[in-house]
Amino acid sequence: MTTTADAPRPPGRPRSVRADEAIIEATLDLLAEGSTIEAISVEAIAARAGVGKATIYRRWPGKDALLRDALRTLKGEPPQPAGHSVREDLITLVSAIGHNVDPRAAKIMPCLVPEVKRSPERYAFYQSIVEPRRAVMREVLRRGIRDGDLRADLDVEVTMAMLTGPMLIQRVLNWNPDLDEKTLPEKVVDGVLAGIRAR
Repeated sequence: MTTTADAPRPPGRPRSVRADEAIIEATLDLLAEGSTIEAISVEAIAARAGVGKATIYRRWPGKDALLRDALRTLKGEPPQPAGHSVREDLITLVSAIGHNVDPRAAKIMPCLVPEVKRSPERYAFYQSIVEPRRAVMREVLRRGIRDGDLRADLDVEVTMAMLTGPMLIQRVLNWNPDLDEKTLPEKVVDGVLAGIRAR
């Protein structure tokens, strides 16, 4: 199917934001419906979005680049803590782990784990999504060390794993259905803080 978005355009004419959004949405819909990264095709995405393949290839060099943008859109930007206290900032960050406004994420993200394990390129992509989130948490912890709130000998990377792991296992696998989702971030943060606060 071809639309007017496929017609040649003069230099400088802005590309259609509407087409961009339709393509991203179509990609996410197909992934949420069970299409694997290997099986999903540009043809299928174009058909779902109501555009021609040429429209997609004018925006992305290939399927992998489109998938990267779609998944970045799904995850959104990392939360930005207010900076009032280490505890409050960590609760803000921990609350966001495994929590997505878009309900499609719950179906898509767990299915990507095998892809990430099999492919070095997709593992590198996964890291490109996760690292900005780690960087924000890392800075909160380093600020706590500088301000004397946290132990000077704190291993920041291990502490981030301690804060992140419980939330991921609970939200992705529903490891213990008796845990209260609303209070879990605060309890995780307080439990970790008990061991890393400056004495």
